Amino acid sequence: MSSTAVQPSAVAGQGSATVGQAADEPKLSPGLYIGYLAMVLGMFMAILDIQIVSSSINEIQAGLSASADEISWVQTSYLIAEVIMIPFSGYLSRLLSTRILFTISALSFTLASVGCAMSNSLESMIVMRALQGFLGGAMIPTVFATVFIMFPPRKRAVASVTIGLIATLAPTIGPTLGGYLTQWMSWHWLFLINVVPGIVVCVVVWTFLDIDKPNLGLLRGFDYIGLAAMAVFLGSLEYVIEEGPRKDWLAEPAIRNFAIACTIGGVVFFWRSITHKNPAVDLKAFANRNFAVGCAFSFTMGIGLYGLVYLLPLFLARVRGLNSLQIGEIMFVTGLAQFLIAPLAGYLARNTDPRKVLLFGLALMAASTYGMANITGDWQFNELLLPQIMRGAGLMLCMVPINAIALGTLPPQELKNASGLYNLTRNLGGAFGLAAINTVLIERNALHWNRLIEAINPGRPEVQAYIDGIATSLAERLQTDETMMAARLLGAKIQQQASIMSFADCFYLMAILFACAAAAVMLARRPIPQAGSGGGH
Repeated sequence: MSSTAVQPSAVAGQGSATVGQAADEPKLSPGLYIGYLAMVLGMFMAILDIQIVSSSINEIQAGLSASADEISWVQTSYLIAEVIMIPFSGYLSRLLSTRILFTISALSFTLASVGCAMSNSLESMIVMRALQGFLGGAMIPTVFATVFIMFPPRKRAVASVTIGLIATLAPTIGPTLGGYLTQWMSWHWLFLINVVPGIVVCVVVWTFLDIDKPNLGLLRGFDYIGLAAMAVFLGSLEYVIEEGPRKDWLAEPAIRNFAIACTIGGVVFFWRSITHKNPAVDLKAFANRNFAVGCAFSFTMGIGLYGLVYLLPLFLARVRGLNSLQIGEIMFVTGLAQFLIAPLAGYLARNTDPRKVLLFGLALMAASTYGMANITGDWQFNELLLPQIMRGAGLMLCMVPINAIALGTLPPQELKNASGLYNLTRNLGGAFGLAAINTVLIERNALHWNRLIEAINPGRPEVQAYIDGIATSLAERLQTDETMMAARLLGAKIQQQASIMSFADCFYLMAILFACAAAAVMLARRPIPQAGSGGGH
């Protein structure tokens, strides 16, 4: 009896507590919202610059008089430098404060962008791109941490949707925007486009976003050895996985040497991080189960985000022969789907167990890539429409709950450092994904080529009839051996089919990856958010 009588009061008490909690939350000023939106714009610029040059790399190569192998360093130098800064940004944010670090990062990124546009040699471009990646790399994790520091739990869902949309949309539209800028103006504008937004971001963030204070005491006893070891470890790792597929991995002396450096640097870095009292990067956040699981999902999403943005345009260029603008128009469907699904993702994040949303998003990703495993040489916009819509929706529905799972249960004092580690896993996932994709394409292409050649025996009547038919059609136009030319055309067709089958294998493997990730969702506990500062100091 008494138990029954208490329950209504308990419910009423809970309701009052909820109302009271909402009433007690510090009201965020309009200036803080403006400052936060400026930070999101800065993050968009940093992520966009990873992919914006990809569709215009040939024009940059011609402008710098570089070889095909050399020009790849325009991308590699940026990625290596950025991946070193991202985990270090947590320490710098605690040392300098969010406002000072973000302003310095955005200003340096903008100046380095001008330097990239003014580069007239490959060497100067590589230096400027490395500075751009390193100095601007702090913007991305700082935004993720700010969401959980500045906003109270009730308002984090909308903020998480914003950064989730930017984190997935920027790589998707990067090649499209790059293609348009190069087509209309020149490749220099790939970098000059950052100048005006960069200045705006610096001024607005410095003016409005003052949410924490510097802690210069962190300089005492700082682990410089651990920082150097981290730079060697991550820089070498990024080089190995970027260059490995093109250079036969450890058979290449440079790859082998960097792999050794990576191993030594990694051992020293992890030892110092565990034993030093003031490490360059504190790894204790991984003791939080949800953070560790969230980072594993972030790694998986890095493979899907950057891998698919690379794989599909490569198919459209290599097999379909489309130019950068045509590819961009097809890829834009994914970005549009992300934009349209964002309000639903925000609603679900506020009202549903994020693990269920993540499960549905991963299922969409798995279904999308499995459908593309049936790809043929005739596929174009219509055939790719539904898979791209599913991929865009899936990406958006995954990013928001992964943010909540990984960062939503950490205490405020651990957020800055943990955000750097969390964003690092996504970038490493993208790097490993690209290396795996290139390796699979090379290995499976050779396998399919050999199998098709074995099946197409010139002694078979069907094959001979096909060659004779081509030779007859060529006889009136060519003075050379028509039969030999027909055989070459048949070889080209076999090569194309082997390439298509290799792309299908990649999509199939990615479908398996997302299906396995979906099965692992319940390893995470339902996040119970820690209260943030709500915009205080």
